[in-house]
Amino acid sequence: MTVTATPPAPKLELPPLKLGPITVDTPVILAPMAGITNSAFRRLCREYGGGLYVAEMVTSRALVERTPESLRIISHDDDEKVRSVQLYGVDPVTVGQAVRMLVEEDRADHIDLNFGCPVPKVTRRGGGSALPWKTDLFTSIVQTAVKEASKGNVPLTIKMRKGIDDDHLTYLDAGRIARDAGVAAVALHGRTAAQFYSGQADWTAIARLREALPDIPVLGNGDIWSAEDAVRMVRETGVDGVVVGRGCQGRPWLFGDLMAAFEGSDVRHKPDLHKVAESVYRHAELMVETFGDEGKALREIRKHMAWYFKGYVVGSELRTKLAMVTSLEVLRETLDQLDLDSPYPGVDAEGPRGRAGSPKKPALPKDWLESRALNAAQSQDISAAELDVSGG
Repeated sequence: MTVTATPPAPKLELPPLKLGPITVDTPVILAPMAGITNSAFRRLCREYGGGLYVAEMVTSRALVERTPESLRIISHDDDEKVRSVQLYGVDPVTVGQAVRMLVEEDRADHIDLNFGCPVPKVTRRGGGSALPWKTDLFTSIVQTAVKEASKGNVPLTIKMRKGIDDDHLTYLDAGRIARDAGVAAVALHGRTAAQFYSGQADWTAIARLREALPDIPVLGNGDIWSAEDAVRMVRETGVDGVVVGRGCQGRPWLFGDLMAAFEGSDVRHKPDLHKVAESVYRHAELMVETFGDEGKALREIRKHMAWYFKGYVVGSELRTKLAMVTSLEVLRETLDQLDLDSPYPGVDAEGPRGRAGSPKKPALPKDWLESRALNAAQSQDISAAELDVSGG
């Protein structure tokens, strides 16, 4: 891979991130993303740079029921130094049981709770980014989870959004509640549920949360597409670390750039098409190992193709073939048809990736916004929000 230099910048005086007994030397977190941050992709990212690499989100209910898919999601490679798991749940009892299982069976070194999912089928049941609006429910879940995690000295963190919409912000209240409950850190995605992934992330809100919670680490998430973006976020908001989601899709080498930037180096990865093709094939091989099923692995790798080849001269016919690969042999044959001598395309390969969606009125349970406390009907219905959906 070609490695080039960008204009030098002063080294960030940012200490390692401390999460209970865990020290993350490079304060960068890979955000959990459904169908993406499995052990194969985490390995690719780890090989480029340091950080904390979080597995795909798993629902508490599925984990307690020990479904095969939930157990696959929380599996980690033997050489993953910190086994990081993200839980989603809406029932304090179920969340507590899931945390207890992870701790007692020594399945995780770090646990994160997801309160950031903006997907309508989650928020309309009161889950995800809708949940912190109900302060009693949010408090109960976080307190229960921290209590169970502390029995094994496992640090517990939370990830959340600003709120439901600009008229119903929750992040400051939720941050204080979580801090008082004993969480190890709080991560904020600077968007509301109504924004989905559209528009710009509000880094001012991240700075405001950092100021409001001076006694625990605060992490910033949203619109980090490059190492320079990460450095700028730290400088503008004062956060203790950054959370990277869509920016690394098709770019596992971004974590090498991030580590270099945080160390004051101006070295950046600029892969030519040959290197990208090598990475895609290796990713597919690792996916086969992860799933133990070549057909399933190749179906899963298809979603990554547009991200990997963003900005590169590939051609519509080959792009279509890459999006329909059925085996490692077919993938190899298709990749070999590329003009592998093509250089890094520069800015065309950078910037936003993935679907941003558009602003929309959040789907919420009936009368959800009338009170910050659950009513009887909402208490009965809330458990239906536990779905196998991720986001944040």
